[in-house]
Amino acid sequence: MSAGPGVQIQPSLATIREAQKLLAKYFAPTRLIHAPFLGERVGKNVYLKLETELPTGSFKVRGALYALAERMKKGTVREVVASSTGNHGAAVAYAAKEFGIAAKIFLPANCNPVKRGRIATLGAVIVESGGGDLASAFELAAEYAKQPGVFFLNDATDVDLPAGPATIVCEILEQLPKATAIFVPMGDTALIRGIAAAAKQIAPKLRIIGVQAERAPAYYLSWKEGKVVGTEACDTIADGLATRTPEAANVREVRKLVDDVVLVSEEEMLQAIATLLVEEHVVAEPAGAASAAALLKSSDECGDCPVLLVSGANISREVLRWALQVA
Repeated sequence: MSAGPGVQIQPSLATIREAQKLLAKYFAPTRLIHAPFLGERVGKNVYLKLETELPTGSFKVRGALYALAERMKKGTVREVVASSTGNHGAAVAYAAKEFGIAAKIFLPANCNPVKRGRIATLGAVIVESGGGDLASAFELAAEYAKQPGVFFLNDATDVDLPAGPATIVCEILEQLPKATAIFVPMGDTALIRGIAAAAKQIAPKLRIIGVQAERAPAYYLSWKEGKVVGTEACDTIADGLATRTPEAANVREVRKLVDDVVLVSEEEMLQAIATLLVEEHVVAEPAGAASAAALLKSSDECGDCPVLLVSGANISREVLRWALQVA
């Protein structure tokens, strides 16, 4: 289900608690660990929220499981489809396998081979679009989903999905009540909209800081200007942040809920990957390391106890080697 004009797309606290109960059937809360090296670098008590520990290696399973479960309550789903740069596709494939239905994932050409392999292992059918970004994959998925019994789970617009990632805030506040800020990678914004909606209802003083790639800044520009600002390209190593066509409803929610948005460069993300691996012993893909890159770039106004969301660990060997060389 997608949000139309004027539709409330923030999950309520009651809905978030429902999602928490459902997800508890599939996995335990992810760990929150102290990050002593990063803390010393910025003079703060820094923690890492390891969404990398979830099935498929990213936070995306939270939203996919909850959204698909909600859709199945409303009627028969013969097959679920998604367009994805990788992590959402793997999450949808995982959820479909858990619920015993077919999945078809539409990917851009030349996508992350680690993520592609994970989707294939989960038994989903893969369709590669001719385009190099998500737009062409989205068009193919939307056309295919016009068939009866086929559900297009679009993580950018699905109304139910943000309640899944919103549960991250519940876990963080149970694990670390003194948290002062959460740095959140921003791609299609379902993650940060869910997290910010939960934070504003449970702990209004908790600052929510979004992070985008300098080479994929569409939501940053939209947040800053108060209107939809698309970009012609989103050529970044952080495929999880590679969006160029913001949704108007999402822009409104991000402006309403998010306290700040920071841009990070390709080199800053690569350096953050190396720092997390070598100093904190945490594997992160570029989008997953973006929060650490943002903290290292600017640690002002995040309080004494910031939490960095490590959103995914599905990094290719090529990018990992590149990161270690840059560092």
